[in-house]
Amino acid sequence: MTDAPRSPGPDGPALSGCIVRIAERGDRDAFACLFSHFAPRVKSYLMRLGTPPEAAEELAQETLLTVWRRAAAFDPGRAAASTWIFTIARNLRIDLSRRDGRIATAADSSDANDAPATPDEALSALEDKTRIGIAVASLPREQAQVISLAFFADKAHSEIAGELGLPLGTVKSRLRLAMARLRGALAEIAP
Repeated sequence: MTDAPRSPGPDGPALSGCIVRIAERGDRDAFACLFSHFAPRVKSYLMRLGTPPEAAEELAQETLLTVWRRAAAFDPGRAAASTWIFTIARNLRIDLSRRDGRIATAADSSDANDAPATPDEALSALEDKTRIGIAVASLPREQAQVISLAFFADKAHSEIAGELGLPLGTVKSRLRLAMARLRGALAEIAP
């Protein structure tokens, strides 16, 4: 099966400009452009995360309505339009999962199937968790804080930046440095 050829559509700066026009003038044509470009992509993304098609459709629409309502909060200097919109979609999906009492991410839902089958595997998993805890504790406070928020609290980089009052670039830089240090620390304390 082959996909039908797609028209390239608007580029990143044009999409960011649409959000800015929505924020400044409530531009309905700009919103229509965003909707036609992102609605199918957001729905597809949500379905890949395990969201049923009907719920994915509703969440895609809710995502774009959120873009309409919160367009003034978009900062093209901090994130691309696509990053901002897909983060909104992801967060709405997590909110829905929490409200419904379901597991928030596809990765979480696989945890039940990945449970260690033997005592040796359980011990190995516990040792890995301990090694990671030691490695995170060895990080500078600022790096450990962003690692904790990103991986243990499952927060988006933009959420972390807002919560800590830091520029998005600083958060990303701290995460990159922390991951490099963690790799080194885990290699040193390998069993």
